[in-house]
Amino acid sequence: MPYETIRTDVADRILTLTINRPDKLNALNTLMIRELVEAFEAADANEDVRAIIVTGAGRAFCAGADLSTGGGTFDREARKDRPPVPLGPDGQPDLTHDSARDGGGRITLKIFESRKPVIAAINGPAVGIGATMILPMDVRIASTDARFGFVFAQRGIVMEAASSYFLPRVVGISQALDWCMSGRVFGAEEALNGGLVSKVVAPDDLLPAARALARGYTEKTAPVSVAVMRKMMWRMLGASHPMEAHRLDSRAMFHRGRGGDVREGIASFLEKRDPRFPDTLAGAWPELPWGEEPMYR
Repeated sequence: MPYETIRTDVADRILTLTINRPDKLNALNTLMIRELVEAFEAADANEDVRAIIVTGAGRAFCAGADLSTGGGTFDREARKDRPPVPLGPDGQPDLTHDSARDGGGRITLKIFESRKPVIAAINGPAVGIGATMILPMDVRIASTDARFGFVFAQRGIVMEAASSYFLPRVVGISQALDWCMSGRVFGAEEALNGGLVSKVVAPDDLLPAARALARGYTEKTAPVSVAVMRKMMWRMLGASHPMEAHRLDSRAMFHRGRGGDVREGIASFLEKRDPRFPDTLAGAWPELPWGEEPMYR
């Protein structure tokens, strides 16, 4: 599918998704929100895609929201490119309506629901939505040129894109509060020390390192197993007791234990050869007690 604000390329079962507004430092606009959501939906439906790498074109990863509309950028009633928020019975904007949803959250929730591993290859500045977008990605690696900023307090707004859920789980509450309450921009080494990224590499090594990670998730693993385990771990971050995980694990093991993949996995191990897993996400996705998906309201 042709896109205007992103590029997509599939090679060796790895989708490289490149944010592509380099003249605007890849700043997010309304069209990019829609195209990112559509690209992740398409990747989920494509059995030839086993892993996703997200990076930026030019010298930035994503410099945040496009501020070209000025002071009205975050005023939903002033934005003509977004659907209007209808009034409720009290004559006030109905903030339970779907059109009141934060656009960044639409992106991060779609990434959260991905059935494919997602790797952030952060090539340059990642500020605002550029920083919060990477949080539900499974692994984040950065170039030495990368810079990060949860700058919301310096713009008079608040953290978005469900980052009040994701950021403390990724880096811990104290580090999350420090970065958000100060709104300061910091470098790749601080991001590494704070747990936001797992590796910092030279700029020319960034995409090769990301592709090496992706190959590790795709070459000898069963795609259904990878997808189910990804969802299990993200969902269990909010569990109140390990019994919830035990309940989910037990059912998942029952389903996977009688599939074609497990027979191939054992046979390939015993025969000392690479596996050729037969199951597909479309055909072998187990119905498990994931918990009810909350509605926006």
